Amino acid sequence: MSDSDVRVAALCGSLRDGSYTRIALEQALSAAERAGATTELLDLREYELPIFDADRDREDAGDAAELAARVRAADTILLGSPMYHGSFSSPLKTALDYCGFDEFEDKTVGLLAVSGGAFPVTALEHMRSVCRALNAWVIPHEAAIPNASAAIDDGEFADPKLETRVTTLGRRAVQYATIEPDPGSFESDQNVGAQGK
Repeated sequence: MSDSDVRVAALCGSLRDGSYTRIALEQALSAAERAGATTELLDLREYELPIFDADRDREDAGDAAELAARVRAADTILLGSPMYHGSFSSPLKTALDYCGFDEFEDKTVGLLAVSGGAFPVTALEHMRSVCRALNAWVIPHEAAIPNASAAIDDGEFADPKLETRVTTLGRRAVQYATIEPDPGSFESDQNVGAQGK
């Protein structure tokens, strides 16, 4: 697969109109495009996703089946979220709950988290744990944006080092799209909830 065949999709876990997460993901996707990929922003504001209910078929859960199909079609997925209460956002969790091994197993995933205060480390860790349970391969490089209102001003990065970090994530999304995945994890073996999504 050449870089021009790589498809990168970014799931934005923020619903805010002026979302710093969305701005950062768009920056990462622009870098992926410059590296030759086809990109798509999956803006969760545009999807009707009811709270996940394991008794409801995905096809009967609003736009869940359409979202899962778009995730499944990507070679690399970027997950972006603001940090809420020390973790990632509920819209992103709901979206991930409607996905499973078919969407994530052996897939390359990049992580980006944003916070209004200190580094959003736990949000990144929690997203990484979910990806490990789905047998995804998470890019070692991750993008953390603390103090977002100061880091991003009028849609632009005020700190060139943060901009470089986010841009690098987009490039890595293309570079590692076809990496040979690791063997399945212990977490994935125990993740019966992701079966049959």
